[in-house]
Amino acid sequence: MSRTMSRRTRTLTLSALVPLALVATGCGTDTSSPRATDSPDRGEPAVVVGGDAREVAAITPRALVAHDGTLTLLDTETGETVTTAHTDGFVRLSEAGDGRHVVVADGDKFRVFDTGIVSAQHGDHAHHHEHTPGLSPVTHDSPTAGHAVPHEGWTALFSDGTGEIEVLRTEDLTTPDAPKERLATGAAHHGVAMILDDDAVLHTVGTAEERHTVAVTRNGKTLARTDACPNVHGEAAAAHDRDGDVVVIGCTDGPVVLRGGEFHKVKIDETYARTGNLAGHPESPFVLTDYKTDPDADLERPTQVAVVDTRDASLRTVSLGNDAGDSYWFRSLGRGPDGEALVLTYDGSIRVIDPATGRQTGAIEAITPWTENKDWQQPGPVLEVVGDFAYVSDAAASELVVVDLVTATVERRLPLPSGVTELVVTDGVAPHAHAH
Repeated sequence: MSRTMSRRTRTLTLSALVPLALVATGCGTDTSSPRATDSPDRGEPAVVVGGDAREVAAITPRALVAHDGTLTLLDTETGETVTTAHTDGFVRLSEAGDGRHVVVADGDKFRVFDTGIVSAQHGDHAHHHEHTPGLSPVTHDSPTAGHAVPHEGWTALFSDGTGEIEVLRTEDLTTPDAPKERLATGAAHHGVAMILDDDAVLHTVGTAEERHTVAVTRNGKTLARTDACPNVHGEAAAAHDRDGDVVVIGCTDGPVVLRGGEFHKVKIDETYARTGNLAGHPESPFVLTDYKTDPDADLERPTQVAVVDTRDASLRTVSLGNDAGDSYWFRSLGRGPDGEALVLTYDGSIRVIDPATGRQTGAIEAITPWTENKDWQQPGPVLEVVGDFAYVSDAAASELVVVDLVTATVERRLPLPSGVTELVVTDGVAPHAHAH
């Protein structure tokens, strides 16, 4: 199958995992009009999610939040509700990778929410468009839908129920019958996959009972493999080096770094140190990760994070303090516009860390103090960073707090629905356009 990306054109077949389960191809249609929903009144035009493209003078970022079986899309300038959609039960939200869409892991399928905004740069100016927002009728079957990872114009959807990966262009997520490939890893497990710049696939291997392997494969060949990553979980891409992609993968005895087409184990002092939630930046060689050192803890409340230097596969721990308010959870990590490491702590502040030195350079008071719930699916704060702004959902106060990271000040507080569990913010700009 021939595939074209904006960085360069190349032809490939992603028979990268063994065995190749299925290759499905079809004729794509205009992504701006995936399908019309039924009109309640035959005299009225049908509503087409992603349709009705119209140029506007400006657009403002939008926040999609999940709460109580509902998806609510908010304008982050006014706080007004743009639209809502209903879901069945708890869902997970992930960036789709194009600045416009959000992937919704919903039981045994992935769905896609169109936030309806697009901003395209043309020389010294930009063109802004709005589309009809909403939940696309296009779905992607995936028993126990898990991680959705966009990278370099592709999105990999991982099924925890089968261990299979569905790969398609990010721009085709809402296209009916879009070309896609379904690839098998061998067994069901909680896994993750990423399409690399050289068309190889980085993916985990394991079973529901045990997983400790990460591999890079292409065209049925294993290019790199490590078995030194117990309880492998989570990934984050760092800045490219001269050899291409650089990725950090979390383990429970120190992470591993993919660099130069090989895996490099990060040495740590502890026997057990879990790194599983990571935050990278496209122009930084450093990756921020959580750092938990108690293997017997029912709910560990860590007060230190770690920064991985991908250039030499080294790790530096950073203490946030010794008080209860210095802890954080898995939705607390982010990266600022200049690559600074951000951690939302129990005291309600966003800690700012220089990843090169590990020095804490500031703290921005953002939300009311909070603590992690024993059940991770219960409402709790989420830190999202888009452009120069951090967006924090304050579940306790039912507020969306918008923080200007350049001036280190809270710009506005907006009302949120009660019980928010997930948050993704889009600004219509493809991620690569944010690069300085």
